[in-house]
Amino acid sequence: MTGLIAFREIVLKVHSRCDLACDHCYVYEHADQSWRARPKVISPEVVSRTASRLAEHARAHALPSVTVILHGGEPLLAGPGRLRLVCEEFTRALAGTAALDLRIHTNGLQLGTRHLDLFAEYGVRVGISLDGDRAANDRHRRFADGRTSHPLVLAAVALLRSEPYRHLYQGLLCTVDVANDPVAVLDALVGLDPPRVDFLLPHSTWETPPARPDGLPDAYARWLLRVFDHWERLERPVPVRLFSSLLSTLRGGPSLTESLGLTPTDLVVVETDGSLEQADSLKSAFDGAAATGFNVFDHAFDEVAAHPGVRARQLGLAGVSAACRACPVVRSCGGGLYTHRYRSTNGFDNPSVYCADLRELVDGVEGRTALRETAPELTDPAALARSQQELTRVLLARLHADLAAGPGWARAWELLAEVERAGEAGADALDAVLDHPFTRSWVLAALDAGREGRRDAGHAGHAARRLTALAAAAVLRGGLELPAEVLYRDGEVYLPTLGLLRLGEPGTDGRAALRATDEGYAVRDGRAEHRFGPARGDARWQPVRRWSPGPDAAPVALEDLDPYRNCFARPPRLRLGAGEAEEWRVRLAGAWALLRGAVPAQARAGAAGLTTLTPLAGGPRSGGRGEAGRHGPGALGVPYAAGTRETALALLTGGRRARLRALTEVADLYALDGEWQHPSPWREHPVPVSRLLADAHEQVAVEAYLRATGDAGPGGADRVHRALDRLSAAAELTVTGKRLVAELRRELTEAGA
Repeated sequence: MTGLIAFREIVLKVHSRCDLACDHCYVYEHADQSWRARPKVISPEVVSRTASRLAEHARAHALPSVTVILHGGEPLLAGPGRLRLVCEEFTRALAGTAALDLRIHTNGLQLGTRHLDLFAEYGVRVGISLDGDRAANDRHRRFADGRTSHPLVLAAVALLRSEPYRHLYQGLLCTVDVANDPVAVLDALVGLDPPRVDFLLPHSTWETPPARPDGLPDAYARWLLRVFDHWERLERPVPVRLFSSLLSTLRGGPSLTESLGLTPTDLVVVETDGSLEQADSLKSAFDGAAATGFNVFDHAFDEVAAHPGVRARQLGLAGVSAACRACPVVRSCGGGLYTHRYRSTNGFDNPSVYCADLRELVDGVEGRTALRETAPELTDPAALARSQQELTRVLLARLHADLAAGPGWARAWELLAEVERAGEAGADALDAVLDHPFTRSWVLAALDAGREGRRDAGHAGHAARRLTALAAAAVLRGGLELPAEVLYRDGEVYLPTLGLLRLGEPGTDGRAALRATDEGYAVRDGRAEHRFGPARGDARWQPVRRWSPGPDAAPVALEDLDPYRNCFARPPRLRLGAGEAEEWRVRLAGAWALLRGAVPAQARAGAAGLTTLTPLAGGPRSGGRGEAGRHGPGALGVPYAAGTRETALALLTGGRRARLRALTEVADLYALDGEWQHPSPWREHPVPVSRLLADAHEQVAVEAYLRATGDAGPGGADRVHRALDRLSAAAELTVTGKRLVAELRRELTEAGA
């Protein structure tokens, strides 16, 4: 069946009874009482058939791994013999098909060395339910006669923490009760040194709401935030899954728990009689809520995966209520646990009964962590430059892994390593050629060729030639006494950041040795040595030209030589003549002066990140916008034939596009897993948040510029404000994305718009 989400986690009920009488237990104390009719212990036949079904499912979906959680009731009541059978059957069935992650969740009362020796043999990790200190735990987790279970649970945890069992210790699960002291609860749990702690909201619905002793709708949020604050004061001594999930989604990552977020469920429950059911928590909603009508003897797991109840919990944003879809924290809370949405009049099409708590919890965690969770690249240009350079190095290393066997490539790679080892001069020179924006363009094109199956001997040879040129350029820039041999084709070689060197007649290929001299560079290619550059051109050498935006700005390369500059939407100009280049410098200077006078802050920011300007063919189009292409940071494509005012707008808009692209490559501004579409003041149809953010990021600067030059039209500022309002409420924005929107709003306000 197509479109199914495979089950990667199986909850296997090995025993349907329990040796505690917890009054908050969803199995025995809530609406569904189906446990009464089930066998106490899972049979060998159910175990064997379930293992076979899981292996079948794993093969059909090519699953690399599956998790099997032994559950109950109290699973240890099944006894070591039956538990061994479970471990043996699943290990045998999954061998050679998928890695098996076995776990057990227990109250710990029966846990002894016989169990733990078995678990050590099969790698079964153990999670234990404990609600905190003795006062908290005894509030609900007691024996039927009222006796405390706390000392026995502590003894079980102590045994689990001891050698040789410590590696089996998975963590502690705590059900929240707001009558307990949150600080004492966390201290008690942390004191047991668990690998992980999880907090679970009591299973409740709109029909059976949770207890709220003070009558306020946010009691659970306040309790959990007190835990969070104490966890922070303790410097996060153990991972807390609830908090880790919130921090992940606020950064744009996935949810880490079924109780929060929009991640589709991939879990199925197998009861002791072989019945296949949905998540156990549904037993809190109504009698039969978890049932599917399927069993392991007659039905494959794919049939359960297609069940409407299962599919409803795999729909992501489409699976939550209308109120939730419009909520800015829906990516983090996900509408809450599916069970907690139930109301008898309309089923699960509601926000969670914990809605107010979840909103306050998400906002509270975000407010407490936003400053340090914001990506430093947003506010620190040096951090952005470092991250971008690291990205180029990672991509180049990936290309090296593909091409390392080639002799030309291997020699050039070793030369790059020698350059990096050659002290500060070498490291700086290597950074310069790697930071060249079109180095990234080349690496990406070469990786694309490999990924698409287009990399043949010709592609490999071309990549090796570019790498030799890159290494040689680093040697020359650093003035290093290292042998730098380049491979050239068609009589010429481009040395990144330096210029184009002609080494033979068109159509000729070969190799040549380069070296740095006191006054420039020298090349020997079998003929007499030729000295050239760096800035002085001759018949064989065309240097990269430079232009300075101003006295406080670094010179910018006017790049019209690099063959990888053809990464923009429109084609680049061929090499400009001397007169054309000088005319362009004049227009650029005039445009920059216009920007400095109209929007000095934006001009300074643009100059700080600009390293390379490429003249593009034709005049201004699309409103005179500049272009950012598929390249590293610092490059900008500008229409060569544009006038001064159009060039100013192209520099401004292109710089904004380039900056946002650089940010999105190394920092998460928004999640990519949503289906949200937003009305845009500049587009006919709704757009994803990435498009709306890009438009707003650019239009803020444009509006500021037009206001300063007296060219602002009616309604422009209103459109930008509407876009920023929409972005502020966008659920998919991360904390870094929200910080960027706040900066845009401040920038617009400072422009008087």
